[in-house]
Amino acid sequence: MLIVEKFGGSSLAGVERVRCAARLIAETVRAGHSVAAVLSAQGKTTDALLSTAAHYSPNPSKRELDMLLATGEQASVALMAMTLEEMGLPAVSLTGWQAGVGTDETYGDAHIRRLSMERVRRELSEGKIVLIAGFQGVSPGNDVTTLGRGGSDTTAVAAAAALRADECRIYTDVEGVFTADPRLIPEARRLPAVDSEEMLRLASLGSQVLHERSAALALRFAVPLTVLSSLSPAPGTVIRPLPLPEDEGRLTAVTRSGALVSLVGTHLHTFGSLPERAVAALREAGLSPDAALLTDGRLTVHVPEEQSLETLRCMHAAFLARGEDS
Repeated sequence: MLIVEKFGGSSLAGVERVRCAARLIAETVRAGHSVAAVLSAQGKTTDALLSTAAHYSPNPSKRELDMLLATGEQASVALMAMTLEEMGLPAVSLTGWQAGVGTDETYGDAHIRRLSMERVRRELSEGKIVLIAGFQGVSPGNDVTTLGRGGSDTTAVAAAAALRADECRIYTDVEGVFTADPRLIPEARRLPAVDSEEMLRLASLGSQVLHERSAALALRFAVPLTVLSSLSPAPGTVIRPLPLPEDEGRLTAVTRSGALVSLVGTHLHTFGSLPERAVAALREAGLSPDAALLTDGRLTVHVPEEQSLETLRCMHAAFLARGEDS
């Protein structure tokens, strides 16, 4: 089997976390699988590079910023290759352009337009672990480009699609997809599985587990995803099609973006008077919703932005705390 594994910046923040990620890669290899791993820049490296640039120019060109920011991911893959080689595992690090990630010319927010992956396939066939710098590619004019926020997720899912990988594992600092952000709502529950369309809705509405572009790619190309923690052995969340009959509904998670708080699920029309129930629960808690919009995949309420966190907590308590489907 071919597994694509992606490690975010928090999973690579320092020597010990890099070694922990390397052990996860090694476990996959020793289980008999081939591995292509996509890496983000370590920790807050991208922020540090942006701060450094500001010392030299208050308004640097986007082209030169991309040239600078891409070095963060390149450092990650090189350091990971060294770590794996110390463990006796053959590895090779590749930049975005070496891996065949072709983009348009939108510096700072480029879109992937082509993926050759020829070098990646060749290195895999030689028994190597291939480490791909995420977040970056090359334009038609051979300039370095970056993919914008969440770009390493996008690289990983696109690579999994192009390589026809058996699975794409997204390693992060949380144990999967939860009914709400567990850093804001400690009682939020980890979901063992999430529908790929629901995941796209969650990503578009402010969930930070998976970037919207990568969720859209996973849905479009039917890439089997698993979201896991690189820091604990929890089983994570599988993201796959989980179709429901039209007369059945599912409440999945609640998320917020600014003044909008959204309850996400499937076939929400099957839940009687959902907008009225949500508004009543919020008003009973002393909150002030001024609009509620129901579609088949989400219920979104608009509240004063300073009330959004309390609204998130109230919606979770009302509809998701006990794992209800009504």
